[in-house]
Amino acid sequence: VQLQASGGGLVQAGGSLGLSCAASGRTFSASVMGWFRQAPGKEREFVATITSIDATTYYADSVKGRFTIARDNARNRLYLQMNSLKPEDTAVYYCAARSRSNIATTLSYEYDYWGQGTLVTVSS
Repeated sequence: VQLQASGGGLVQAGGSLGLSCAASGRTFSASVMGWFRQAPGKEREFVATITSIDATTYYADSVKGRFTIARDNARNRLYLQMNSLKPEDTAVYYCAARSRSNIATTLSYEYDYWGQGTLVTVSS
């Protein structure tokens, strides 16, 4: 699976932004998909994940209620809608695919494929 994230940019606090991740390869629909982010000087952290079979979603507490992860298996696309953005959401956002298992996980090392990242900057 090859992944390409897009949609990052500069937004004011309280605003919204939508990220997209285009996937190539036949295994997208069978893969657990996730979004992670990495702020400057910090470790990569889990944001959200969605399962392959029934599209069950899980979120980090820091984004719950503000972010929504979704997938379109027909188009091989993963999405992250981000609302009520805060300056602390500033980071490079990565999409990731987990093809080894259909069990969702928040652990980055359990994901097999990664996109190149897209920068989201939230100004105060």
